[in-house]
Amino acid sequence: MANESAYQMFHLKNQEFTFDVDVSNLPCGLNGALYFVQMQPDGGMSAHPTNKAGAKYGTGYCDAQCPHDMKWINGEANMLNWTPSPNDPNSGSGKYGTCCNEMDIWEANFNAAAYTPHVCSVQGQYRCSGDDCGDGDNRYGGVCDKDGCDFNSYRMGVKNFLGKGLTVDTSSKFTVVTQFITADNTSTGALKEIRRLYVQNGKVIQNSKTSVQGMQTYDSVSDQFCNAQKTAFGDKNDFEAKGGLASMGKALDYGMVLVMSLWDDHTADMLWLDSDYPPTKSASTPGVSRGPCATTSGKPTDVESQYPNSSVTFSNIKWGDLGSTYAH
Repeated sequence: MANESAYQMFHLKNQEFTFDVDVSNLPCGLNGALYFVQMQPDGGMSAHPTNKAGAKYGTGYCDAQCPHDMKWINGEANMLNWTPSPNDPNSGSGKYGTCCNEMDIWEANFNAAAYTPHVCSVQGQYRCSGDDCGDGDNRYGGVCDKDGCDFNSYRMGVKNFLGKGLTVDTSSKFTVVTQFITADNTSTGALKEIRRLYVQNGKVIQNSKTSVQGMQTYDSVSDQFCNAQKTAFGDKNDFEAKGGLASMGKALDYGMVLVMSLWDDHTADMLWLDSDYPPTKSASTPGVSRGPCATTSGKPTDVESQYPNSSVTFSNIKWGDLGSTYAH
């Protein structure tokens, strides 16, 4: 929080964001996430007179999945057409979703990790209904890019980079650095690249380089990387269609709110992060294999019963000028 009634807004162009993380107690099927979303600074209080709670009480959430399970959107209960979830007693789906640009700095367990910009054709928090939400078979018809443009080292062909006992050793704490590079190296320039590096045991570890047949070598997220990745994997390029890094740059100009969560996945068992996804496709198909977990893993009933004490620890959060937040 910036103060008692407003969220801290992050403007990260030509800046870096750094934190320490311990994922050693996060098995398959869990996601310890740290990310930014384009929420309103006051949680929507000034825009919606019926919202008397505001940021002080955590209102105004949105993300690029346009979630329908939020029970309070734009100062109103999301009760119209509310349908309980068939497999989650604590959740359900209402008529409306709440959408906005999302920068996933870190989605991970001790088997796999990804960082992913998701962009939208709208700026700021937007309450969707109908086609704008991009639900079901209309996934690419909504206002937000739900797939995003992910950099997951395992998916990009380097399976020995991140994990227990590997180059980035997830059996112990390490530092994650994300840098937002602009075309003219100023905070007002166009966002052109999102870089990643790690620090562990006093050693700076550069991000892995892609190793995908027919694809040039990349070690960061750029429009060129995203276009090449979508082509190599045969995925629809909704990231480009929704504006690519230019849209993310506008969101960073507006300012974004930091969110941290630990969750399991009642829709896809987190296979999209740490296993083969979709599981109906061969693991040898480029882009399908995202981590070493079994396709039978990640079921919330199993995760919650077998690993009830799972945890992730985020600490030592810093942001500032490029190169200023970590020892090197």
